Formats: sequence, structure tokens, C-alpha cells
Amino acid sequence: MEQIFDPLTMARWQFGLTTLYHFLFVPLTIGMALMAAIMQTAWVRTNKVTYLKLTRLFGKIFLINFAMGVVTGIVQEFQFGMNWSEYSRFVGDVFGAPLAIEGLAAFFFEATFIGLWIFGWGRIPRLAHLACIWVVFIASTLSAYFILAANAFMQNPVGYTMNAERGRAELTSLWEVLTNPVALAAFPHTIFAAIMFAAAVMVAVAAWHLRRRQHVETMRPALKTGLWANVAAFAGVGLSGDQLSLAMVDAQPMKMAAAEGLYETTENASFSIFTLGTPDGASELFSIRIPHLLSLLSTHTLDGEVEGINDLQEQYVAQFGPGEYTPIIWITYWAFRWMIGLGACSALVSLIALWFTRKKARPLSARAEDLKWRALIWTAPLPLLASLVGWIFTEMGRQPWIVFGEMKTAAAVSPTVAGWQVAISLAAFTLIYGVLAVVEFRLILKAAQEGPPEIAEDDDGESGTGADDADFAMVY
Repeated sequence: MEQIFDPLTMARWQFGLTTLYHFLFVPLTIGMALMAAIMQTAWVRTNKVTYLKLTRLFGKIFLINFAMGVVTGIVQEFQFGMNWSEYSRFVGDVFGAPLAIEGLAAFFFEATFIGLWIFGWGRIPRLAHLACIWVVFIASTLSAYFILAANAFMQNPVGYTMNAERGRAELTSLWEVLTNPVALAAFPHTIFAAIMFAAAVMVAVAAWHLRRRQHVETMRPALKTGLWANVAAFAGVGLSGDQLSLAMVDAQPMKMAAAEGLYETTENASFSIFTLGTPDGASELFSIRIPHLLSLLSTHTLDGEVEGINDLQEQYVAQFGPGEYTPIIWITYWAFRWMIGLGACSALVSLIALWFTRKKARPLSARAEDLKWRALIWTAPLPLLASLVGWIFTEMGRQPWIVFGEMKTAAAVSPTVAGWQVAISLAAFTLIYGVLAVVEFRLILKAAQEGPPEIAEDDDGESGTGADDADFAMVY
């Protein structure tokens, strides 16, 4: 039985699927909080009821998503103690600090002001109420930062000392943990990616209604805001991704080598868009390459040297002892390209849509117009998919380490938990999460298709909006 249900394999599958499932909700929570804040700010500044309607619509989508994210996040953290007890014992003194700050400060701060925002419509001054949603956005980004700081320790351990007697890492500098170069680079990259997804969802909602010629005057500003936000956020993703690649090369050169499938140390290293070859890199059958690009990404010079997999494997054997220190190359190689490609495709669709929706644009045929709206609707998931494969690259590229250079993943699993036990809980989680995913999707879809609430043109927002307040409270 243990040969079929290997505890390590089962634990990795369970944590990986739970993490990816949880991350379905994180980007939309962060990004949609910003979109709701922007729309409410526009309403406060202009007093146009259009922006109030959009605030209520996208605020409801944000709240539905936030509720599901809380549930899945709590379950995810329990797995550290259940399936990964050796990891928790080894690194809990360090890893637990940023997670505790996230839970006790950022999350509760976020939850408090969400409550004020939900129930504060018409009950607290307009500017104070507006401040609540901005605090929610800031708190959600801080929450993301503390979690990224914890993850960055696994990629690039800093701010600790090894206690040989107790066999565990002990915190020496919380400041070093929180200012880890990997965390500082990953944070803007993650936030910009979240904004891309929220913007794409906003565009899809607007496109769905505009295709049916519903709520036209309300959805046009939503469409333009979403399109511009998607393009601008992609630029931010690119710039922050450049800094993240430098931090990655410095902390984990094997990950960058695996991202390219580069086996031999090379100067003037090119970047392959697509490659066919043997798994060991001994021969290359076909490749489309951009000259010097890998060196530029790794060193910011066109002729910089990029270390190869074979040389790094030899270095790690000499440093850490016998073993295989190369991640699964095909996963890291293609995940890196899908991450870039999916994000770029989403931004390109938004750029094209901006061109065709400008004021001086020539009218499209009915068929072309319908195709435009369909493209904006169906490409909405692309930024989310890019984020998901980006996390697959980040975590799979670190293997075989769970804490780089200090603890291997195989040594981190709970020694007393049988593989079949993890398999049963994995099956249960998959079933329950599948049902919850359907519920989540249908609730968001229903809110999106219902569109903005009916609000009178002379409504100043000070008296609330009746049934919509009740909807917000039930979601919360």
C-alpha cells in the first residue's frame, strides 16, 4: 500500500493542489479591492451615479471571492502541522513569524474594515467610508507581502542561525526575513499580476453586457478602466519580473538554468521561445531563439555568463553531498513560457480592444463586433492561469529543496502520516473544493450577469441602497 501511496508524493500533491486552489481567489481579492476602491473614489469625486453602481457591482464580486479565499487559506495552513510536521519543527521559529503577523495584523485589519465598508453605507461619512475600502486594499496587499516573505525564506533563507543541538533553524533577524531580496522582488510582481486578473474580469463583465447592449452608459467606463489597468499592470509585471529574475539567479541559479533547459555554462546565452530536444540536453532537434536574451535577463548584460545545469549539479554535490539537485526540466521550462505567454496574450487582447474602442475607430461589422466582445469575455482567465503556472515554476524549480540549501522536501514530510491517509484526505478535499468552486463561480457569474444595481440618478449614497446592503451582509 505504501508503495502505491507514497507519503511524500501524496503530501506534495495535496499541498500543491490546495495551494493552487487557494490562489484561484487571492489575485481577484487583491485586484478587485483596488477596482472597487477606484470606482468609489471616482464616485466621491464626481458624484456620478454610474461609478456608484460599478462600486456596488464589483464590490459584491470582491466580497464573494474574499469569503471563499478565507476558507481555503485556513485549511492550507493546517497542512503545515499535519502533513509537514518535520518542516514545521525545523523552520517554524522563522517561517511562523511572518505568517503570525499576516494573521494577527493584516488579515484581521482587513476583515475589520471590510465589515465597516459593508455596513457603513449611509451610516458613516462618505470620505470615511471611502477610506475603508482603501484600507481593505492596503491590508490585503500587506497580507500578501507577509506570506511572500515566508515563501521567500524557502527560496532564499536569511535572518536565521542553525541550532545544531536542536536540529532546527532559529530566527535571528525578523527584519532580514521581511526584507529578503526575493520577497521585495516577488511582491510587486504578484500584486501587478493580481491587478491584471481583476482588470480582465472587469472587462469581461462589461463586454458581456455591452454585447447585449445592456447598461451601456455604465459599462463603457468599466470597460475602458479595465483595459487600461490590464495593460498598465502587464508593464508592471514585466518590470518587476526582471528584478525577480535577478534575485532568482543570485539565490537559485539552478532555477534559471532549468527555466531555459541550459545544461552547459554559456556566455551570450540566448532564450528559446520553443525547443525540441532530448531530455538530457545532449542534442537539440529544433529551436526558435532570441539571441542574448537569457544573459540579459540573468545579468543585465548581453554577453553575461549563465551557469548551466551540469556545472551547478557538480557544485551542489560538492557542497551538499551526493544527490540529484536538478528539478524536473520540462515542467520548469514550459511553466516559465506559459507564464509569460498567457500574461502577454491578455495584455495584447486589451491593447487591440483599446484600438477598436477608441472614439475615432471605424465601425466594425456585426460579426466582427460580436467576435470582439467574445474575445474579451473568454480571455478573462488568462492572467489567472499565468499566475498559477508561475507558482508552479517557482515551487517546482526549487526542488529538491523545501528550504533551499538547508532542508530537502523528502525530509520535511510527517513521519507518522501514512500515504493512504493523505490520499483519502486529498480525495475529500478535491471533492469538497470542486463543489465550492462551482458555488463560487455561479455566485460570481450571477452577480456579473445581474449587472449594476438600480440606483436613482439623484441618490447621493448617504441612505444606502436597501436590498444591496442585505446582499453584502449575506455574502460577508
